Amino acid sequence: MAVENPLPFLRSLAEKRPVPSTLLLFGPQAFLRECVLDAIRLRLASEGLEYHGFQVGGADDFGAVINELLAPGLFASRKLIVCRVLRSRRERAGEGEAASVKGSRGADEAALASAIERAQGPSYLNLLHESAAPAKLRQAVESRGVVVNCNKPFDNQLVQYARLFARSLGLRLAPAAAELLAARYGTDLAALNNALSKAALNHQRGETVDSAELREPAAQGVPEVFDLAESLARGQAARAFALLDRSLATGRDTFELLAVEIVPVLRRMLLAASMLRKQDGTTAEVARLLGLPPSSPLALRAIEGARRFGLERLDRTYRAAAELDAGFKTGQVREREKALSGLVLELFAAPQA
Repeated sequence: MAVENPLPFLRSLAEKRPVPSTLLLFGPQAFLRECVLDAIRLRLASEGLEYHGFQVGGADDFGAVINELLAPGLFASRKLIVCRVLRSRRERAGEGEAASVKGSRGADEAALASAIERAQGPSYLNLLHESAAPAKLRQAVESRGVVVNCNKPFDNQLVQYARLFARSLGLRLAPAAAELLAARYGTDLAALNNALSKAALNHQRGETVDSAELREPAAQGVPEVFDLAESLARGQAARAFALLDRSLATGRDTFELLAVEIVPVLRRMLLAASMLRKQDGTTAEVARLLGLPPSSPLALRAIEGARRFGLERLDRTYRAAAELDAGFKTGQVREREKALSGLVLELFAAPQA
């Protein structure tokens, strides 16, 4: 079985598909490793399994894990065995230890791989590697179960992760709320999940979380990240200027506003406008070009903005934004606040189509 991505594996667990008897989790994303493990624990919590946890690091070996895997349970016929392999074990193996010590490590991992292949019964083994897992161990697990590589999520997976985390909390997410969480937290899935956990405190199971509930209270007067970008895409001139003034008044950097809020939304609208100019340009094609799902609010707003402003005006404004970006970097633009206001004015100045 090939190495799996965490997202489809978590989705399969949410859909109540069978839990693999052997699982190997590795990769740089610690939160995703723990998230998958917690999802499995919750699935098996009601089945009366004996839980046995182990931690292997430094000069430790897998002897206790192997004994537990091959020994029958005392009070239950099924066990959940979790072994965390710390990074210190792999680091010590690379510090020039004696050949005999290295050999024993190799034999120990080979013994674990052999035990996995020989294990009988309905018990479950979950291995969490903080660093890269050895090839022979991966091959043994693949023959009996699933290997999940917890790498950094792709940008087009962030909305799906937001919906999956909300589902695990018994909530639904409005499309705009999912996009807001993905834009605000990016690949920081732990922070995204924390935000949803806080929202769950004020909701009953089955309720829908709207984007307005995830924003800061209006009394604080601090614009949310990407509020300015959203107002530009929606063609809300007065709101855009108000948000720009408040953002500058609360200390946001002009270069950040340009690079994070203004340039990306202009680029999306310009790409959408150029695609819609073609005869075969469809909403699905625009979304594919932007790397977004066809139903994504970001894609839909980009298309609306493209139709609202038109290709010529978006091209002119985007070129002005690129020149302004270069001027910020070279120090040629002194009055940055006025320059940003002028750029927003240029987008809204001409009569809207």
